[in-house]
Amino acid sequence: MKNNREKTVVKTSIISICANLVLVGFKAAIGLLSNSIAIISDAVNNLSDALSSIITIIGTKLAGKAPDKKHPYGYGRIEYITSFIVSAIVLYAGIIAFIESVKKIITPEEVDYNITTLIILVAGIIVKFVLGLYVKKKGRVIKSDSLIASGADAFNDAILSISVLASAIVYMIFNINLEAYIGALVSIFIIKTGIELIKESIDNVLGTRIESSLAKSIKKEVLKEKDVKGAFDLVLNDYGPDKYLGSIHIEVDDTLTVADIDKISRRITKQVLQKFGVILHTIGVYSINTKDKNIIEAKRKVEKIVFPTKKSYKCTVFI
Repeated sequence: MKNNREKTVVKTSIISICANLVLVGFKAAIGLLSNSIAIISDAVNNLSDALSSIITIIGTKLAGKAPDKKHPYGYGRIEYITSFIVSAIVLYAGIIAFIESVKKIITPEEVDYNITTLIILVAGIIVKFVLGLYVKKKGRVIKSDSLIASGADAFNDAILSISVLASAIVYMIFNINLEAYIGALVSIFIIKTGIELIKESIDNVLGTRIESSLAKSIKKEVLKEKDVKGAFDLVLNDYGPDKYLGSIHIEVDDTLTVADIDKISRRITKQVLQKFGVILHTIGVYSINTKDKNIIEAKRKVEKIVFPTKKSYKCTVFI
């Protein structure tokens, strides 16, 4: 499963690199020939996308390294570090493009658009839309945040390229030069994307709350064990994309033996790993008193107050 995920990320990223480099070549040439900072900024954006894909491949390869004595939980978090580097590249590209655009606004220069320029821009828009659909679809299949983000970024690039195309058409029809302003607008979008990606990368490194749906699903799976009366204190630690290690407490009758609880714990660990890929390395036990009638009655009253409409216990989740 891990090898298939890695192969998919690498293959998809290589396709993205090739497509973006082709666009960089055409857009850079057209931008230089037509003296258009907007098209050059668009080319710089495509170049940053290609570099991002290269770093994604490197990060995926490093993250796939087997655990060792120094890193017993593997190298999965490297993907978060490479994601931060990619974000920094995107931000840097946006800042440079914005500076150049402002220079063009202060000191305007004549541009020279033609039919070839429009054809290249239209082709680039189509390529970006198709690439965005492909990369995003692959990202969702293998649950790769980096690919999903790349796909979304490709859609944004296509929209930005449409604005560049619009400015070229306006210039050719009305002889109004908006390309420096469009270049600045494109740069601002790139900067915004870079900041958002950096924030997301930092969140991943610091650790964020897991999706409630995953926590609820794990709880339901644990409660399938007939002798388990409740599931509490689920704690999951993130060691890379879709790689969680954690612990949980289960509530069982005090009549069960250590051997019984051992079998239950092993079954729970196996089922949760197979179904969710989550390793529960510790399963604690809360004992239900089945002998003292006063305690049993007190417990029943508390449950009625705390869980008036619930038949099963809630599961507390920490990260």
